Order: sequence, then structure tokens, then C-alpha cells
Amino acid sequence: MQKPTWNSENGYPDYAKITGIAWLSVVVRGVLVLGLLALGLLVLLALRLIEKPLFGLNRPWSPRVTQFVCRNALRFMGIRFETKGKPMRLPGAMVANHASWLDIFVLNARDRLYFVSKSEVAAWPGIGTLAKATGTVFITRDRKEAKAQQDMFEQRLSAGHKLLFFPEGTSTDSLRVLPFKSTLFAAFFSENLKPICYVQPVSVSYRAPDQADQRHYAWWGDMEFGPHMLQMLASRRHGKVEVVYHEPVAVADFANRKELTSHLERQVRAGHYLTQDLPHA
Repeated sequence: MQKPTWNSENGYPDYAKITGIAWLSVVVRGVLVLGLLALGLLVLLALRLIEKPLFGLNRPWSPRVTQFVCRNALRFMGIRFETKGKPMRLPGAMVANHASWLDIFVLNARDRLYFVSKSEVAAWPGIGTLAKATGTVFITRDRKEAKAQQDMFEQRLSAGHKLLFFPEGTSTDSLRVLPFKSTLFAAFFSENLKPICYVQPVSVSYRAPDQADQRHYAWWGDMEFGPHMLQMLASRRHGKVEVVYHEPVAVADFANRKELTSHLERQVRAGHYLTQDLPHA
């Protein structure tokens, strides 16, 4: 059985000690990124004061702020990103492989999304606050909550929200795609959602800087957030991240959630540039 948190048998990358001019990079980039996040959060919360009483769950303006902040945070950190294909404009959800906290910035930079995350994230310092403000859907792993989660998905999709799932259920070392869990897709086969819901698979591939560990951008297992973020800010030269948007599929075209899950996993795996050479984890 796949554990909630995945760990590699090869340990974690050995990062270089931050010295000299690298600390200057940390300070400059850190001020820019944190300032951008703080300003974006203030603007977003101000907009929500207007949106909530007028539109309820619908958010016609604030997701644009999130998209602007995420796109420019990557620029300030010096991380390039490229995309192939286009985000769908159909009602439903996207699914992607999960390798790092950077995934949130990368996927939001190209499209206006609402992430589906485990409930524990809501309590994380800093990240939890940002997640709540941007409309993240928090779920539990308790099967007793399945009906409530289905109702929540229906409400959010009816409000025009595009949900983003990480079906692996955990982040990895960025070198592979883990088997997808099918549990969450059960909600899309409800009487109300199945006829109208589409799902788009998305592959996210990180390419490390020259001479760096291939897992440079990955954040998984017991890795601490602070030291990893410092490495991202200190890197003199960055690699890039590639995002492939595959063709969306209609939920109604699949007999059950396991067939849908299998198709989505194959597409995401095929678009991930390293996974093809690795055994299924």
C-alpha cells in the first residue's frame, strides 16, 4: 500500500552551503517574493470582501491576483517555465503529478485554479493562510466524509471553479510518477456531475540546473520547507519547469473511477520526461 508520505531509498540531495554572494541573492529574491506574496494577499482579501457578498462562492476577480503573484514569484526566483498545450475551458478538474511546493506556483501561473489539498495543510504556518485565502478545498482521508466531499465538489464546480488534484496523494523526488489513487474521482461519477464533468491530465517536469542533482527542485518526505526555500533563493543559475496540458476527457466516457484514473495516470506518466525510464514506484 502506498504510504501518505513517500520517501526515496536514495535519501535527499546534498545542497551546497550558502556563502558570500549567494546570501545576497537570498536577501534580494526573498524580499521581492515575500513582498509580492504579502501585497498579493492584501489585495486578494480586499477583493474577497467585495466578491463574497455579491457572488458567494464565485470569484470573478481574486483568482487573477493569485495567477499574477504566482507567475511573478517564479520570475523573481529566476525559475523559467514552459508550457505545451492549453488549459481546458470546460467544467471540471485537472490532475497533475506532485513533486514540490513549487507546483502551486507553476500550475497557478498558467491558469486560474483551486487546489484540493489534505486538511492538515490548513494548519501549516504561512502556507495554510495562503491556501485558505486562495480558496483551496480541504479534504480528509476519512471515508465517512465522502458524501460531504462530493457535495463540496459539486458546489465548487457549479460556481465555475476549476479544481486541481494531485492523485498520487504525496509529493515525490520529481523523477517519477507514483500510481494514482482513484478514491477522489468517485465524486465525479455522481448523478449530477458525471454528464457535465471533464478532467484534464497535466504533466509537470522539473529540469535541474547544470551540474545540480536532478532532484534539485523536489520537496518530499521529511524535508524541511525553510532550508529548501533558501536553496531556491540562493541558486545562482536555475533550470526550468515544463508543463504539458494533455487533452481533457469526459467523465461520462468511462465506466467507473478506476478506468478514468488509469487513463489519467498513463497520460501524466507519458508526458513526464524522466518517468518513462523508471520502474513504477
